[in-house]
Amino acid sequence: MRWALGALIAISLSATAAQPPLRIAVPDSWAMPMVQLESGRPTQGILHDILLSLATQVGVPAQFIVLPRARVQSAMEHGDIDVRCYAAQSWLPNQSGDYIWSVPLWFQRDLLVGRQDQPAPVNPAHLPRQAIGTVLGYSYPTLQPLFDADQLQREDARNQEQVLEKLLAGRYRYAVSNQWTLDWINQRLLPEQQLRGVTVLQEQNIGCYVRNAPEVPVQRILRTLLRMKMSGEIDEIIRLYTGTSEHTP
Repeated sequence: MRWALGALIAISLSATAAQPPLRIAVPDSWAMPMVQLESGRPTQGILHDILLSLATQVGVPAQFIVLPRARVQSAMEHGDIDVRCYAAQSWLPNQSGDYIWSVPLWFQRDLLVGRQDQPAPVNPAHLPRQAIGTVLGYSYPTLQPLFDADQLQREDARNQEQVLEKLLAGRYRYAVSNQWTLDWINQRLLPEQQLRGVTVLQEQNIGCYVRNAPEVPVQRILRTLLRMKMSGEIDEIIRLYTGTSEHTP
């Protein structure tokens, strides 16, 4: 019986290995808890675990391709990437090519974040002229008019985790963060050191989109993502890394 089970696993793995890999975009600006990059390769994190599970359930090997964020869409358009996740259609107003979007899989909340000694809530429009911690290449529609007016200035870091580390070090009084990274950072801090959201800047549903090509199992990918969301698997992976359930409206 044990031999038979081993043989079935070997056959299954052999069949998976024979399939073309599912090429998954990983922007190099991602950091924990989304993805941990070690020597340029993702090893853990919310999106790493979800997408690895997706490929396994679809029955194909996962191939994570790390790219500068600005090159991800071009790689999709040239057929070098099959799946991009943690994206919203509003972020890609000039998207070209043939793609199919998944159902919404996550709820992203962007917050203006401060240290415990900063007052809350805060209206960004009422802040005196100062630097705000931001991620290089990311857009912040709510704050952009204030950046344009030079009332607030961007101070960019390479990824979201570095932005909050600079806030903790006192480089500026406020920074922008998504809820996942805020929860992740706060798990490692004493209660009196934890950062807190002082205002909600933007909330939106986000998901994945798949290149619509004959060699890509598009419908299997989309059905699997839906099943992972409905079963609670995606929310459980989020809870594993952040210590909290998915934040919803």
